[in-house]
Amino acid sequence: MYILGISAFYHDSAAALIHNGAVIAAAQEERFTRIKHDSGFPSEAIRFCTKQAGISPDQIEAIVFYDKPFLKFERLLETYLAFVPRGFRSFHMAIPIWIKEKLFQKDLLATELEKIFECKGWTEKLHFSEHHFSHAASAFYPSPFEEAVVLTLDGVGEWCTTSAAIGKGKDLDIFKEIHFPHSLGLLYSAFTYYLGMKVNSGEYKVMGLAPYGDPKYANLIMDNIINIKDDGSFWLDQSYFDYCTGLKMTNKKFANLFGQPAREPESELTQFHMDIAASIQIVIEEAVLKLCRGLAKETGLKNLCLAGGVALNCVANGKILKEGIFDNVWIQPAAGDAGGALGAALGLWYKEHAQSRMVETIDSMHGSYLGPVFSDENTEGQLKDSGAVFKKGSEEEILSWTVDDLSKERAIGWFQGRMEFGPRALGGRSIIADPRSSKMQKTLNLKIKYRESFRPFAPSVLEERVSNWFELDEKSPYMLLVANVAKDKLRDMSEEEKSLFGIDKLNIARSDIPAVTHVDYSARVQTVSKDTNPRYHALISLFEDKTGCPVLVNTSFNIRGEPIVCTPTDAFRCFMGTEMDTLVVGNYYMRKEDQKADLIHDYKDQFKLD
Repeated sequence: MYILGISAFYHDSAAALIHNGAVIAAAQEERFTRIKHDSGFPSEAIRFCTKQAGISPDQIEAIVFYDKPFLKFERLLETYLAFVPRGFRSFHMAIPIWIKEKLFQKDLLATELEKIFECKGWTEKLHFSEHHFSHAASAFYPSPFEEAVVLTLDGVGEWCTTSAAIGKGKDLDIFKEIHFPHSLGLLYSAFTYYLGMKVNSGEYKVMGLAPYGDPKYANLIMDNIINIKDDGSFWLDQSYFDYCTGLKMTNKKFANLFGQPAREPESELTQFHMDIAASIQIVIEEAVLKLCRGLAKETGLKNLCLAGGVALNCVANGKILKEGIFDNVWIQPAAGDAGGALGAALGLWYKEHAQSRMVETIDSMHGSYLGPVFSDENTEGQLKDSGAVFKKGSEEEILSWTVDDLSKERAIGWFQGRMEFGPRALGGRSIIADPRSSKMQKTLNLKIKYRESFRPFAPSVLEERVSNWFELDEKSPYMLLVANVAKDKLRDMSEEEKSLFGIDKLNIARSDIPAVTHVDYSARVQTVSKDTNPRYHALISLFEDKTGCPVLVNTSFNIRGEPIVCTPTDAFRCFMGTEMDTLVVGNYYMRKEDQKADLIHDYKDQFKLD
């Protein structure tokens, strides 16, 4: 039975296709439209999924939307009524859109599906899942656990912002919820907004900025804004926020508490902003750890699954693992709303159709390599059409040429196999480099990614070497755990270096792999398996043979504001618009100096800043 899952109309629209519980394909719409966090109906993602499976429209027996619009509309109305007359402007803007489009979503979905498949009859195949159940299903069903606690944390679904479920076999039941407006996701987004960064996009930046600061405002936040109970339940003082009624996240009372107005986007980042980032990160970690401790005590279960946007906070995830609250932790790689498409489909299958559930030893996400793949013929055609100058090589030659370039500190666009599902590049659509280079972190940020200099880069490490280089004994295939670099890989710092504050810490080499060692000696680790990505594993292995280092810098193949590249054409365009040195697409190898000068272009202004 083929089931299509859809998430759309908020942010990160996506589609996912399963067959009798097996994940066949999944992708975000942004990768095809080239619009970051595209919220439109995922027409292209749906077309890809059905093409990948090689099926006709009549073979799709059910379509599941990832939340319930009527419940969301109910929350909208009740919230506006509760805050009357505040928020009339927001109400006046939102309600016409809901009445025209979102409230009657079943008809809208059926109409869009008719356009894609050029046939009718979709209304009777449509189902709707609750938002947090979709998240929970995306976390539990693909996990390697027969039984687990499932914790989901995000901004808000219909009413729910935090949920706890127990999964056992094919059964999954939510037993505890926290409701809007009390939300860890919205709290973190409020601070993202206050720090002058874009909500639903800049949260990663806050997490990356936090180690530069001192969490001196953490107690102020916990004394005034959030009350966290011993079991992890929490309450937010709404007098500090405007997200219920306004068009912004925080208000004057919030700014007065900290003594400064909200930062203007793209303005200077000061020590104050770094301290605010450090403070909210500590608060979120405290809340999440208390929630986990409470659930472990209440259920007695040893396994934890995580999903929802807050589950992308890999620093908090690392703390859960390090504290040993649960024996095992598994996090859905597409933990945000995109993953809701997959969870909706899996939820319907297991709740209504499956007789049992097959639990796989690793997980059933196939390394999250669930997107498009391109044949040599297709790749070569796209590169020729783009005007690329390339040479084709065998796998051995491609690996050898690439490792040689890596050892010469060249930055390389690495485009291989199926595209990743979720926000992380995992060696399918990555920019890679030598982590031993002390200049590489700055070079990649400023000359290739065109983004803020403080942002850290992740290491890809051979799965079998991870404990030699990091304080981590677990697999981390989806780059969702932070761990410290191993002590024997750290370098001694001078007293002068130790005394530095804020952004001055940035360019100090802290370890044998400075390009991936953050200012607090941490790294967002990706372990690379021979089973899920054999070519990337072979590349890192060959790099280790040449250098003694089984680690590469890995960052997503895009610039700031751009979705990760999807096609060879996208890859070549990004390559020619940045200061990347080499591009490797499948079996095709390109060097920047060999390309036609008239194809070099200014790329950084083509996308809105995130």
